[in-house]
Amino acid sequence: MTALLLAVPVVLPILGAATALLGLPVRVTRPMSTLVLACVLADAVALLVLVDTRGPQAVHVGGWPAPLGITLVADRLSALLLAVSLLVTLAVLLFAIGQGTAEKRRSSAEVFHPAYLMLVSGVSLAFLTGDLFNLFVAFEVLLAASYVLITLDADGNRTRAGMTYMITSLTSSLLFLTFVGLVYAAVGTVTLAQLGPRLAELPDGLRGALALLLLAVLGIKAAIVPLHFWLPDSYPTAPAPITAVFAALLTKVAVYALLRTQTLLFPRSSVWTLLACVAIAAMIVGILGALAQDDINRLLSFTLVSHIGFMLFGLALFDTLGLTGTVLYIVHHIIVQAALFLAASLAVRHAGTTGMRRMAQGPPPRPLVAALFALPALSLAGIPPFSGFVAKLTLLRAGAWQGGTAAYALAATALLTSLLTLYAMTRVWTRAFMRQDPHPDRHDEPPPGKPAPGTALRPERRAVRRGTGLMTAATVVMVATSVAVAVCAGPLARVGERAAHELLDPREYRSAVMTEEGR
Repeated sequence: MTALLLAVPVVLPILGAATALLGLPVRVTRPMSTLVLACVLADAVALLVLVDTRGPQAVHVGGWPAPLGITLVADRLSALLLAVSLLVTLAVLLFAIGQGTAEKRRSSAEVFHPAYLMLVSGVSLAFLTGDLFNLFVAFEVLLAASYVLITLDADGNRTRAGMTYMITSLTSSLLFLTFVGLVYAAVGTVTLAQLGPRLAELPDGLRGALALLLLAVLGIKAAIVPLHFWLPDSYPTAPAPITAVFAALLTKVAVYALLRTQTLLFPRSSVWTLLACVAIAAMIVGILGALAQDDINRLLSFTLVSHIGFMLFGLALFDTLGLTGTVLYIVHHIIVQAALFLAASLAVRHAGTTGMRRMAQGPPPRPLVAALFALPALSLAGIPPFSGFVAKLTLLRAGAWQGGTAAYALAATALLTSLLTLYAMTRVWTRAFMRQDPHPDRHDEPPPGKPAPGTALRPERRAVRRGTGLMTAATVVMVATSVAVAVCAGPLARVGERAAHELLDPREYRSAVMTEEGR
């Protein structure tokens, strides 16, 4: 049973992608992709329950034990993030299906579904792999699938953005492969469970150089300042659901890899001052970049860069409370970032532009759309009682408990960034959602050149209405999930604390991986 639970999130999406490539009609591919993700989500929830009750679980593919074979391993951190990520991918898929129904993008459906399912498989492999080389493979699967998705129906601007994304990602991949080779040459293994004790035997200078190389590699993939330049130019150009899933997951996979590798390979007993400085720079540079934007998608992309700093906050402290805050913040941010981009997409679709000044000149979106943006925006800013407040409060408590110049500087910067985030979200709200309708009498007029309702376009109008309804329903699911995270903050915090304990004391993780039968 354990082997099945660990294999399904990686293997089932690959099988679904292969099936989607057989040239099946869209009316078959769409429900098949939805069913695949629903089954994988159910599997991930069962896996989370299993590891939370019985500890880390591992399976050796083909019966070859580590370090000879491929090992899939799940602990509380990886299982929790896997479940949350799969929930987001399912909701975004439903949004994309609705958008395809409304906007007639059937030409790209044959490419979208296989690439999207491969993206899900890559995310799952990144969370579950037990060695560095297969972590590299997972990132390559993500890179290939994401490049296909980001260039769907591409014009010149999107193609250029896709090339920037591809070149930057390939650069980080080459550096990552170099890191894997250096580690194997130095200690003779790439199995995560074995690397910590073996790397500890290396000279301090070599060990420090490897740690910095890994930080640079994952810093590019996580868009950590000053290696973030590619993200605001790449994500906003993609189709709306692709932007949402990229913003929610891709950088978080890299942050997860940073958490996993730094705690297993390069454990520390004190504050990591370098990472604290990087976290401070990320929070400030990102939010100032957001305040300078008029494009709503670029603004949200810069807030993403800024709030990566909050995740680094807890890792820099390197204690249980700090890592608990980081786990909570990753869960919160995955959900909230997806909800914000989906809600913004509904507003952009209504206005026909992503520029907030131009949006302010048209009629406001429906009150429901405004509410769907407002709730995750307040959560992102850390307003109580939303999930962002819970995660930030945990981080601030960790900073106060840790003490010292670096911890206090992190806490002060986090407070300032939260206030600036609230200001940025207020600007979006007033320009895109709370504007006065300049032409209140024109709502019932048909668009120029179009027949009035009730004529030949009635079936098409019904299709548009169904598509819009599915897009709205998917956004409602994401917003409701963000509220549920706040409601269930107590149990979630306890799971996060147990995950943090496992990160700082990985004996159970190593035992699960190195036993011949797994667990």
